Amino acid sequence: MAGWWGSLLEVDLSTGAVDRKALDEATLKQYLGGTGLGVRLAWDRIPPGTDPLGPENLLMFLVGPLSGTGYPSSGRYELVFLSPLTGVLCDSSSGGSFGAELKRAGVDGLVVKGRAARPAYLWISDGRVEVRDASRLWGRDALETQEAVRAELGDSRVRVAAVGPAGERGVLFACVINDDGRAAGRGGGGAVMGAKNLKAVAVRGRRRVPLADPGAFDRERSKVKKERSDPGWEGLSRYGTATVLDNNWGTGDVPVKNFSVGLWEQGCLNLGGKRMSQTILVEGRGCHACRIRCGRWVRVPRHPYAFVGPGPEYESLAALGTLNLVDDLEAVAYAAHLCNLYGLDTISTGSVVAFATEAMERGLLSPADLGGLHLSWGDASALVAAVELIGEAKSPGGRLLGQGVRRLSARLGGGAADFACEVKGLEAPMHDPRCYFSLGLTYAVSNRGACHLHGYSNSFERRDPLPEWGLCGDHRRFKEGKAQVAAVAQDHAALVDSLVLCSFMPLFYRLQPSDLALALNAATGAEFCALGLRRAGERISNLHRCYNLRAGLGKADDRLPPRMVEPLAEGGHAGKALPLARLLREFYEVRGWDENGRPTRGKLEELGLGEVAEALAGA
Repeated sequence: MAGWWGSLLEVDLSTGAVDRKALDEATLKQYLGGTGLGVRLAWDRIPPGTDPLGPENLLMFLVGPLSGTGYPSSGRYELVFLSPLTGVLCDSSSGGSFGAELKRAGVDGLVVKGRAARPAYLWISDGRVEVRDASRLWGRDALETQEAVRAELGDSRVRVAAVGPAGERGVLFACVINDDGRAAGRGGGGAVMGAKNLKAVAVRGRRRVPLADPGAFDRERSKVKKERSDPGWEGLSRYGTATVLDNNWGTGDVPVKNFSVGLWEQGCLNLGGKRMSQTILVEGRGCHACRIRCGRWVRVPRHPYAFVGPGPEYESLAALGTLNLVDDLEAVAYAAHLCNLYGLDTISTGSVVAFATEAMERGLLSPADLGGLHLSWGDASALVAAVELIGEAKSPGGRLLGQGVRRLSARLGGGAADFACEVKGLEAPMHDPRCYFSLGLTYAVSNRGACHLHGYSNSFERRDPLPEWGLCGDHRRFKEGKAQVAAVAQDHAALVDSLVLCSFMPLFYRLQPSDLALALNAATGAEFCALGLRRAGERISNLHRCYNLRAGLGKADDRLPPRMVEPLAEGGHAGKALPLARLLREFYEVRGWDENGRPTRGKLEELGLGEVAEALAGA
């Protein structure tokens, strides 16, 4: 079998047993890898009612058929698990080089179940697995843990994915950190890992990934690297994702003050990529086999925010910065650095702090609830203190905030749900849905909760974005067609996450699905085409939807919080109200679902999911 190894490593931490599970070729061709394979495994093996923090939950580190081949951005991995934050199936993607190393170890992924009797870490070397004692690592931060594991193993090229104190102590939006501050950030995978007493996974791979046609694959890889470009490439490479703050503040895309303000020009510019390049930036860094190099490495000299390390990306700058009315770049960078150390999702962390600040302003939360910490808009020192409170997770106030916005708003009551910016329990990312209506629809219907990466439809609203999948025209100008954009973007995201590539890669390398098919066919020997890849993305999206339906979600969960549909007085979306009810009707129709948002039997059978239709009917 080329492209894939055809097997998974499975480790039961409760018993210490290690097994190698075969993957059949038909499953790999249907689900590819990464998210697709994870959703299929979850449907088969994580039944409804499973405790996300219990030993029965699976924690899956999955790669794809192009991983480790040197194809652009092929160093990523997908973390798939039942989320303790949302209660539904979550997949979370991380960059760096960990995924390439795992693939070169000779497997298509790692599945972890059970719970170790004492802190442990996994050491995977060319397919051999050891469960090692991690007692001396417990309590250490995520970046320090990586260095300590590499030192113990005596190999600086070992790649390590680790949790920090937040994951150990059950913060529900704790994440997994690998490489230079790269994170499988969303949904609480770090809490799942910590609940398994698993501190880290270390991997070293020296095997060459088998390719069906090495010559053809090398030509496709070289063609993409040398010939493709996009006007946005230079800005992203030079200024990182923080360039969004420089360029998008006028459109209303950047959320301000917990999504209650539509415009803050100076604050955005103070946190933007240009300001970073003039002040704290040391260099740009890239993930495995990527020329864009949008990662940042920074040096902050000023006490009390001094550090040298991975710099903040756009989502972190907006969540910890504009969302909280803090425009002190050094303080926000330090807050993001703390999130790396503790192992915290920066989006959820910033959202929780902004929500708590507004709740305190409204009298629903008091400083006494947070151990004396007073939160107010624009207070950089309070922001940093709140991140420390959440990351330490030792005090009642820290544990309260560590439950996330949905649980906190339910506990506070008093109208708190009106300004709780979450969908399905997942805190919203840093793009205002009133700016792009297709993105607002995507937030509402996303399988893992509010998410801009499970369908980056705002990028697909430009002229003729994906003609091979029937998406033509300039959808940004018109009110119609937003549901079609959202559905196509969702399937494209499912495809990219199953190939386990960066979301930026097809956009900034200007790739059509046929380009991806050529590379995939050269790697695997399969015969994919552009429409076949569309069908794969659609199959994965629908199966993920069915998993959530089986878990009890329904049409009522396809929603946006009141705050996110209220028109604002300023910004590029001033006066705009997102017509969500109409958009949902159109989306269900485009998808081939019934009026309650359930895939019809005909649609599921068309996608080769007849047994899923039977299971849903029985449920």
